[in-house]
Amino acid sequence: MNNTSLTSADSSTHLKVVVVSLIAGILVVGIGIAASPTFNQDAATASRIEATGPVIRAGKPVTVTAGDSATIR
Repeated sequence: MNNTSLTSADSSTHLKVVVVSLIAGILVVGIGIAASPTFNQDAATASRIEATGPVIRAGKPVTVTAGDSATIR
């Protein structure tokens, strides 16, 4: 019984791998469903996420020169 490689493993090892992966997949999906927010139609339209704060705009292009007096602005 050589179970060091998946290609040379016996059928019980393959079955164990399939069962563990199915359980892990069901667990991930279950946690994802449980963690998803619940929305109803009234709450979705009444409470919206709004961004507040100053608007940041791009300035003038910056020129970087190589040499003794290199300036980065």
